[in-house]
Amino acid sequence: MANLYEQTQTEIDPADLRFSAAEIEAQVDHLTEFIRDRVGAADADGVEIALSGGIDSTTTAYLAVEALGTDAVHGIILPKEVNEDENMSDAERVAEDLGIDYDVIGIDSVVEETLSRADAENYNASEDRWEGRYVGNTSARVRMTMTYLVANRENRIVLGTGNRAELATGYVTKYGDGGVDCNPLANLYKQQVRQVAAHLGVSESLVRKTPTGGMVDYGTDEEELGMDYDTLDAVLAFYIDGNLPASVVARLTNTTVESVEHVASLHEESDHKRTAPTEPEPLF
Repeated sequence: MANLYEQTQTEIDPADLRFSAAEIEAQVDHLTEFIRDRVGAADADGVEIALSGGIDSTTTAYLAVEALGTDAVHGIILPKEVNEDENMSDAERVAEDLGIDYDVIGIDSVVEETLSRADAENYNASEDRWEGRYVGNTSARVRMTMTYLVANRENRIVLGTGNRAELATGYVTKYGDGGVDCNPLANLYKQQVRQVAAHLGVSESLVRKTPTGGMVDYGTDEEELGMDYDTLDAVLAFYIDGNLPASVVARLTNTTVESVEHVASLHEESDHKRTAPTEPEPLF
């Protein structure tokens, strides 16, 4: 257990949400059984995973191999020009370390052609809005389309890589990286994902790696979200999932009421990303 904790952190502030030794074993068993069940229910031959070189897709891939074996797991790496070479080489290293087959398909030309066909460059938008809303979302949806193209060809289901913190705050593109068949990590806070990764033998460099979105030339996930993941995990656990008052959560997490309310607004505004499309009640 000591080695596992050394690969994440000695202590996590403001709240340590990691599992005990018995709980982590049970959690891995639960997640691998979930993956096997989803593949069986779809009568599929395996799973497809979009590998980014980040901890979430890496952990998902390790879980999938644990559940199904290497032959049933296929990776797809979908680089853009804005992606750092380190991320793409990490994605390939994960696939090679696991011994799974993978494809590398660049998507810049597809994204550019899609945007040009929509005459999107003439939309009235600031540079940040252009990059985030149009380039970023379109890139994520092209990646989803490519992932499903390969998955359909091989009769595989697509495993999502979103964790609880990302899904709860809407840090995901609807019908992009949110367009998947199932999400094994959906109930794990970020620090729990890191813990599962360390438990499965993911290298310490990847466990500790700073998360980045990889869709546009922005900074880190935490810069975009406005707080570090450990604090975000704690706010979600205490306020969104725990229903404690905002003032109490602010004290427990050593942050402000405004920051807690910011997380709450992200959660409320992204509800549509976590639910099926709405429809009217039938009249008859």
